[in-house]
Amino acid sequence: MLLVAPALPIVGGQSVQADRLMRRLSEVPGIEVELQPINPQFLPKFQRIKYLRTLLTIPKYIMDLLVRVPSFDVTHIFSASYTSFVISPTPALAVSKLYRKPTILNYRSGEAEDHLRRWRSAVPTIRRFDRIVVPSRYLVDVFSMFGISAEAIFNFVETERFRFRKREPLRPVFLTNRNFEAHYNVACALRSFKGIQAAIAEARLIVVGDGPERTSLHELAGSLGLKGIDFRGSVRPEQMPAVYDEADVYLNASSIDNMPNSIIEAFSAGLPVVSTNAGGIPYIVEHECTGLLSEIDDDEGLARNAIRLFDEPSLAGQLITEARNEVERYTWEKVSDQWIELYRSLAASR
Repeated sequence: MLLVAPALPIVGGQSVQADRLMRRLSEVPGIEVELQPINPQFLPKFQRIKYLRTLLTIPKYIMDLLVRVPSFDVTHIFSASYTSFVISPTPALAVSKLYRKPTILNYRSGEAEDHLRRWRSAVPTIRRFDRIVVPSRYLVDVFSMFGISAEAIFNFVETERFRFRKREPLRPVFLTNRNFEAHYNVACALRSFKGIQAAIAEARLIVVGDGPERTSLHELAGSLGLKGIDFRGSVRPEQMPAVYDEADVYLNASSIDNMPNSIIEAFSAGLPVVSTNAGGIPYIVEHECTGLLSEIDDDEGLARNAIRLFDEPSLAGQLITEARNEVERYTWEKVSDQWIELYRSLAASR
């Protein structure tokens, strides 16, 4: 099986899940799996030049596919939206069809509805894949709006890598760790932290991430007069369990989202989750049961929910316990049979 996906140095949900899937599948008897990065690393001097990097990478990526796809039984292709859909999964589909190899489209973007509505040409391309797998029931519902049948196989978390603790008493140490892109709305998290600090002066916020909004977010933190804010930059996935262990509350303010790995990781580490209700988040976070939800871009509502945890300690404890139970749905043991059965059925259909 050839897994076509982003790889480091790209840091994000797709690269994290691809790496986890590769490592776990390599332990399964009878399955051989290799990674084909959508971002092959070569000519390192030129990889630092943004547009030149793209011009060089695409031909190399397509050539790699032409050479490697014939040796595999199934092509499992990770996908995001918009231009990324055109330059990454579409060539992998074309090459797999050339060699008559079964394909899985593993579509993982919370921007799916907007993508499919605005880029109508993507719909017939998606229908050419043999199977369509998404990580949430939210995306199953989105695809069905466009007459596309998809099945859900959840993201999984390696819970053994996270130290669970119930955080009693709860300290006002907050963590947000989304990439600095507009749809993750880290600016709303910063504004909400302003409200949190007005009520809890000693509150601190750890901010993990990087991206195109880095400068504006640093400037916003300064203009808001935030204290106790720690911008960590990009942190490698294997280092994140220690960062979760530093914090006591997870804060997420995304405007568009699907099934954030970070929320499931927070569940696993014992951080109560305070989040907006963007996209697929209400499919994994139940308000006042496994977390607290506010409306999109409602920094005041986000702050009120965060402060509730300190006004109502029993609520915080309940959320931590219920979330820890919920995370059991997102383990390799729960999803492995689904992946293995899918691969074997497609390989047998050749």
